[in-house]
Amino acid sequence: MKHFGTDGIRKPAADFTPDLIYQIIRGLATYAGPDKKIFISGDTRESTEWMLRDCEIACETLGLDCAPAGVLPTPAINYCFYQMGYDFAIDITASHNPYTDNGIKIFERDDRSGQKLSPAGCEKIEATIENPIPYTPVAPTDRENLHYDALELYAKHLRDYLGPADFTGLHIGLDCANGATSVINSQIFEALGATVHLINADHSYGTKINHNCGSTHLEELTALVKKEHLDFGVAYDGDGDRCLMIDESGAEIDGDQIIAILANYLHLDAIAVTVMANQGLLNWAATNNVKTVITPVGDSNVAAAMEEQGIKIGGEQSGHIILPGEPTGDGILTSLMLAKVIAETKTSLHTLASIYTKSPQVIVNLPANSEQKKSLASSDAAKSILTQFEEKVKGLNGRLLVRPSGTEPLIRITVWGDNEQQITALAEELKTKLGETL
Repeated sequence: MKHFGTDGIRKPAADFTPDLIYQIIRGLATYAGPDKKIFISGDTRESTEWMLRDCEIACETLGLDCAPAGVLPTPAINYCFYQMGYDFAIDITASHNPYTDNGIKIFERDDRSGQKLSPAGCEKIEATIENPIPYTPVAPTDRENLHYDALELYAKHLRDYLGPADFTGLHIGLDCANGATSVINSQIFEALGATVHLINADHSYGTKINHNCGSTHLEELTALVKKEHLDFGVAYDGDGDRCLMIDESGAEIDGDQIIAILANYLHLDAIAVTVMANQGLLNWAATNNVKTVITPVGDSNVAAAMEEQGIKIGGEQSGHIILPGEPTGDGILTSLMLAKVIAETKTSLHTLASIYTKSPQVIVNLPANSEQKKSLASSDAAKSILTQFEEKVKGLNGRLLVRPSGTEPLIRITVWGDNEQQITALAEELKTKLGETL
């Protein structure tokens, strides 16, 4: 698709003109049919504020019933729109991207929960974007803001899912990335007895989201954990659908390790992961007779595999974990579950994460526009380079994955192997050669 990537539509914020937003919602209305109700919310970037307003104007102009809910984490939006009786949710967010970007995710109902918009819905919106029609905007009427009702409903869901838990004695660092999790931050952890050290929890609209903080910049949280001798730290991304953790030694605990810890704790015999999964996780699963299903990158691919094969847990190395019974990733819920495991087993996060040994893995990013991304698959010269490097990596007992990012103007080069220095050198060499070719 031209506009939809792996996680909705994502662009520089300035590209989301009122006209584009109108055409997107016109496409949604065409797909949805009459008398549908739409829940509208988003993250904390400055552009989200006016994009939410433009969504309301578009809905009013099209005669759609919509309800604003202010700033909420993505998993809260997905849970609350369904529970509150809405047919669709529009989520204004660019997740872990900088504040200069923004995006639109859309959720729809199925018979059990909220799910990301179907391919048919995405295609309908693509068609209306490509074939815009003129319109006269109608100013929206005042509507009740559902923010506090939704936040209370979501917090109850988290507590109910977690079940009996006591975090007394745990000292935890939370980095909210100045994003959507800032609206709920430390409340649930503290209510269960934890002592929380909170950083980057500004939930006002602005330019701070993800800036040198959160799951893409772990330095401040790592320093906090080590300085205050905390049991662990949690870093969320801008919209709160993922988290990474820092153990008591200051080491990063990624999504692969979280999946293994929780699968072991819950006595699950199958996991769904993406092609980005660390070889150490795959080795652990094979040794412990845990069935592993490998999908393309993207949480929607993981969710689809889980649904099709009855798998209860899955996710991505980036920290997007889909827990049993949940339709999508939830960073807050994932971190609460990890805290519960630590509290119940009286085992440190460092020890829990040593469930397997991570294999050396290197990721380098090559800046690339849309045409260069397309050339990666169509250029004979690029194909020849990739073939050469695949053979080189095999010679190091490793594997290679090169793919265009679905959310950023990048080509991601990932190399696994036994020797970190060697695979790092290969990754950098490949980046240079592909850059020159593309």
